[in-house]
Amino acid sequence: MDGGDDTEVAAAPPPPLEWKFSQVFGERTAGEEVQEVDIISAIEFDRTGDHLATGDRGGRVVLFERTDTKDNGGSRRDLERMDYALSRHPEFRYKTEFQSHEPEFDYLKSLEIEEKINKIRWCQTANGALFLLSTNDKTIKFWKVQEKKVKKISEMNIDPSKAVGNGGVPSSSVSSSSRSHLANGGYPDRSCIDFPFPPGGIPSLRLPVVTSHETSLLARCRRVYAHAHDYHINSISNNSDGETFISADDLRINLWNLEISNQSFNIVDVKPANMEDLTEVITSAEFHPTHCNMLAYSSSKGSIRLIDLRQSALCDTHTKLFEEQEAPGSRSFFTEIIASISDIKFGREGRYILSRDYMTLKLWDINMDSGPVSTFQVHEYLRPKLCDLYENDSIFDKFECCLSGDGQRVATGSYSNLFRVFGCADGSTESTTLEASKNPMRRPVPTPSRPSRSLGSITRVVRRGGESPGVDANGNSFDFTTKLLHLAWHPTENSIACAAANSLYMYYA
Repeated sequence: MDGGDDTEVAAAPPPPLEWKFSQVFGERTAGEEVQEVDIISAIEFDRTGDHLATGDRGGRVVLFERTDTKDNGGSRRDLERMDYALSRHPEFRYKTEFQSHEPEFDYLKSLEIEEKINKIRWCQTANGALFLLSTNDKTIKFWKVQEKKVKKISEMNIDPSKAVGNGGVPSSSVSSSSRSHLANGGYPDRSCIDFPFPPGGIPSLRLPVVTSHETSLLARCRRVYAHAHDYHINSISNNSDGETFISADDLRINLWNLEISNQSFNIVDVKPANMEDLTEVITSAEFHPTHCNMLAYSSSKGSIRLIDLRQSALCDTHTKLFEEQEAPGSRSFFTEIIASISDIKFGREGRYILSRDYMTLKLWDINMDSGPVSTFQVHEYLRPKLCDLYENDSIFDKFECCLSGDGQRVATGSYSNLFRVFGCADGSTESTTLEASKNPMRRPVPTPSRPSRSLGSITRVVRRGGESPGVDANGNSFDFTTKLLHLAWHPTENSIACAAANSLYMYYA
């Protein structure tokens, strides 16, 4: 027996997932023209994954509800016996929609304010009602969506042949002599009123039966948080305390209480005294998932700052700064543009931060600020085309990113309605390209030969995913007008929802 070898054997990385099409909402027919107002601009699962919300450029919020979990009742033992958890096919149905924002005009600044929904965030549920925040460029709204029972009269219980007026008796049953009134509407002699009561009473005077068979969903705006941002709002994020949230624009981050709509606290202000000295702007902000005093925000220079609300009321100084040093001699005209971070997300446990810039995904360990632990090339084949992308403004597209609930994988979108899934576990080489269509595996990508960097190793970063070609199997160029900007990963399962123009596609593995 050899007791001297304490070497730990690393667990094998999970195998690559095989993605399958689940369903699509709002699929376009061939040649159908997409209306600008119908293009999806925000997408978000709630904490349980049983509800999904999308927002569009027309200011509408659409809610979807999961149905496959409700249709399969039974005890936990029954579900385990059926191996239900492994074979379950996630299915959602349309639940309701409501108009969240309308186009406005700021007369003081002569500025049109679009109704486009920039972000949606779910809040804690209460008493069976759903709560969520939605925002356009200037105004945040707090919505409550609740089922209301519709009461209807099922039986009138009134004989229409005998009913007169509002349940009164025929005027002929009152003698003409009784029509002489005293002051204040009294009768001189009540005995002269002739009411012919039948022996069994009047059958037409019975109460109707009211029942509540149907339920309807009612969306009500509970609060409006307005007039707190001079620049366009790019982020909102709920705090884990369930009471507060933040909103961020280019230069400031404000802290709100959900119950107070007329007051907010400015916690980050990067606006210089002279605007000519401005070198970077805030691009995204996110609360830590478990520590209510911590949040992170990214900048247009490619850096991420972690701040602690316990340090001071105004958090202009950060506790940690995460940024990658550029290689010597690599700087070009496009360096700062493509370095700008468009989205950041915390992992579920809060140890890792995922960031998306124009060319790459980066995974950061909040305990290590020397550089990212992994870098994933999303569409490296675009690098020679940066000049063209700058000319048509595509280089300023803001792609979102997401992590799986178990932290094993990350995903983000690209052009031609493609999105990419990377494995970030120790030793994983998973790198999959999928298309937002009913056949997601139509454009497979060869598996990279180089392994990924272990999250526990701090020796060097291995860049992966650069093998993606710039043309498909038929030699067709990628379409830069169709871009997959918005996607979300189910919080507990390997299921992804992504928005391609006005269509919502869902996939599972």
